[in-house]
Amino acid sequence: MSTTSESEATGRIALELALGSELNALLSASRALTEASAAAFHPELPPAAFHLARWLHAYGATKPSVLAQAVAMDRSSTSSLIGRMRELGLVRSEQHPTDRRAVVVSLTPEGTNRVLSALDLRGAAFTGRIAGWTDEELRTFTRLLHAFAAPPHP
Repeated sequence: MSTTSESEATGRIALELALGSELNALLSASRALTEASAAAFHPELPPAAFHLARWLHAYGATKPSVLAQAVAMDRSSTSSLIGRMRELGLVRSEQHPTDRRAVVVSLTPEGTNRVLSALDLRGAAFTGRIAGWTDEELRTFTRLLHAFAAPPHP
């Protein structure tokens, strides 16, 4: 291997390590924002409850088993969280309209208000991070993130 090739390989490795560090920082920032959003949703609930509430806000009333599957949580954890959220007045359970043996859960107006407030917090944090970016920087970042997140080609 020539000296130029060695230095190019070393430079490439350094770039890949820097990318890994920045991705770790992005994931950490995202987790921190999720924790803050979940606390804003309701300080007495774990972040998983906010995950359930966001799903209910986005897709509407559903059976608890469907909700558990949709958010990749086990049914018992989902059931416990739904019970606690019901106690706090954030969700309600009603008889399924076509299957009398089943129930559906949905957000109450209070639950909806809390989800919207937490999402506003997330949105403000997000827009604050990109406020000084030019449109071209935003386009470039979006394009590169899209390319990075795309499934690999066989």
